[in-house]
Amino acid sequence: MAIWLKQGSTAAARADLDRKVRDVVESTLADIETRGDAAVRDLSIKFDTWDRDDYRLSDREIQDCMDQLTGQDLKDIEFAQTQVRNFAQIQRNSMKDVEVETLPGVVLGHKHIPVNAAGCYVPGGKYPLLASAHMSVITAKVAGVPRVITCAPPFEGKPAPAIVAAQHMAGADAIYALGGIQAIGAMALGTESIERVDMLVGPGNAFVAEAKRQLFGRVGIDLFAGPTETMVIADDSVDGEICATDLLGQAEHGPDSPAILITNSEKLARDTMREIERLLTILPTASIAAKAWETYGEIIVCEDEAEMARIADDYANEHVQVMTRDPEYFLNTMTNYGALFLGPRTNVAFGDKVIGTNHTLPTKKAARYTGGLWVGKFIKTCTYQNVTTDAASALIGEYCSRLCALEGFAGHGEQANIRVRRYGGRNVPYAGAVAPSGATALRHEPATNHI
Repeated sequence: MAIWLKQGSTAAARADLDRKVRDVVESTLADIETRGDAAVRDLSIKFDTWDRDDYRLSDREIQDCMDQLTGQDLKDIEFAQTQVRNFAQIQRNSMKDVEVETLPGVVLGHKHIPVNAAGCYVPGGKYPLLASAHMSVITAKVAGVPRVITCAPPFEGKPAPAIVAAQHMAGADAIYALGGIQAIGAMALGTESIERVDMLVGPGNAFVAEAKRQLFGRVGIDLFAGPTETMVIADDSVDGEICATDLLGQAEHGPDSPAILITNSEKLARDTMREIERLLTILPTASIAAKAWETYGEIIVCEDEAEMARIADDYANEHVQVMTRDPEYFLNTMTNYGALFLGPRTNVAFGDKVIGTNHTLPTKKAARYTGGLWVGKFIKTCTYQNVTTDAASALIGEYCSRLCALEGFAGHGEQANIRVRRYGGRNVPYAGAVAPSGATALRHEPATNHI
């Protein structure tokens, strides 16, 4: 049976915080919908001390940001974006349109159609998280979205040069220096100066995640990507220092970022706890990471790998790093996670910044029903049908007529009946059901894929 050497905050405490966030977001979105640009400006001044007549950056402002980066900075961004673009293109290539003749004269198909406009949020209040620009803008562009706009909050009183450069290099069609609920609300609801989008994507703090949740339905969203979560699954093939490093490496995101160790070695668990205390004395971001670890850190000692996998699946964490003798066991066993990082040679930071997989991932147990952001999130899979012969229309109509009668849908039934009359030459009473013909069944040919 698993033993918790350290537990995080209770579910009740988290639910109370969630309620407070929900109330703030609800009233803020209502204000944006009512007052538009005026509300957005007031909120930007209130939360970011950031006032502009127009929050869209000009071409000159974008170039000024580019000029503030070194040549090596730009090369590094370009390298990361190339990895993200390459993997996104591989994913897009895996999505095929389909057209198939399921019966003689009956053609069914689906097409992958990108949304018309996407809004990408790039968090940057505490740190200029330029990687989120790669993950959202590039992925949308590879998916074929015609209009991609992006918002990021100011950093230290001005647009963050690295974020703006990454947004521009990724191919954003418009860049706004705007953060928080006001950015999400403006993109989703539209204002006098910001045309609304069809889809919202990108990670953010609890307020951003809640704003996306409340707007879902009016616009599409990628997923609920709230405060970062990390989990390390490890055995005694690694040491406490590397486990502690990887836990704190994600805990520094914010004071509400859970960091969890699951292990079958009590010695490793206790070594990790000691290493965390040591590293917190030298980590430059310790003031944030320590608060996250104190409030949301957990250490769980399990009997075996099966129990480790079962508990990890129950948590359904965003990032799951596996450092065991047999990491493939967890790849083959686990079903609930945002992304897996297998073996000690990789880590969550590689995925966050550069390796190519997307870092916008599900949090708060959403990994039970969705994966992370990918090209498919920007694409609608839309079906179509085409009946090309009279005989096929009459056959399908005959079955449809009787099935509609079973449901009591006379109007639906007449849609079938009129076609049986016209294309099958049969006399069907109005609002009646077509009697079985017995001789009109078409021979079922093997399906033929036309695309």
